[in-house]
Amino acid sequence: MSENKVALITGATRGIGKEIALELAANGFDIAVNYRSMQDGMEELKKEIESNNVKYEFVQADVADFEQCEKMVKETIEKFGKIDVLVNNAGITKDGLIMRMKKEDFQAVIDINLTGTFNVTRNVIPYMIKQKAGRIINLSSVVGVAGNAGQTNYSASKAGVIGFTKSLAKEVASRNILVNAIAPGFIDTDMTKVLSDNVKEGINAQIPLRRMGTPNEVAKVVKFLSSEDSSYITGQVINIDGGMVM
Repeated sequence: MSENKVALITGATRGIGKEIALELAANGFDIAVNYRSMQDGMEELKKEIESNNVKYEFVQADVADFEQCEKMVKETIEKFGKIDVLVNNAGITKDGLIMRMKKEDFQAVIDINLTGTFNVTRNVIPYMIKQKAGRIINLSSVVGVAGNAGQTNYSASKAGVIGFTKSLAKEVASRNILVNAIAPGFIDTDMTKVLSDNVKEGINAQIPLRRMGTPNEVAKVVKFLSSEDSSYITGQVINIDGGMVM
């Protein structure tokens, strides 16, 4: 069994998930990096994690598939002997106004963002209950709190994550398992890099801090929720949005 704490992070090969993996590795966590398909930069990520002298494993699974999630969790337990922290980060967007949204675009977002959160958590929970300890951190979004035109599917999935988080927190608190969600606003990732300068200016005008957040600012909150410093916090949603939603 690993002497370090072990974190399983879904969708962790790029963007916010990658930054979470690196932040936790820098703080002494062994890391299980989930990915759905091979991507550029994975070798570089391995080297970055290795530089922290921690163990790591790359585990392939589509979080929308329950059986694949079951296999992923078993592989992680076989490698490390435990899972102390689960970060449900994997997610997609398929934006569009409701009048033009295809049924499959709605369902795909629900399947990965919400059902995927259930699939992974359902397979991890028995191990955490057995060890009578654990941290589960779910990635929601400010649009799951406040809504956003053109994102009925994404907003519904992220609002569902909040309800899931609060209910699960009540179920497992007696086993010393803490469950929280974080709700990022506009974060400077590959998704936002494709936006025009005019669109970015319009977004920043809606944010009291007048800028987008960074993936590392999200990762540091995950690190806090993974640490003993958050030992009396469960069932909460922490917005990381520069004050956009209050």
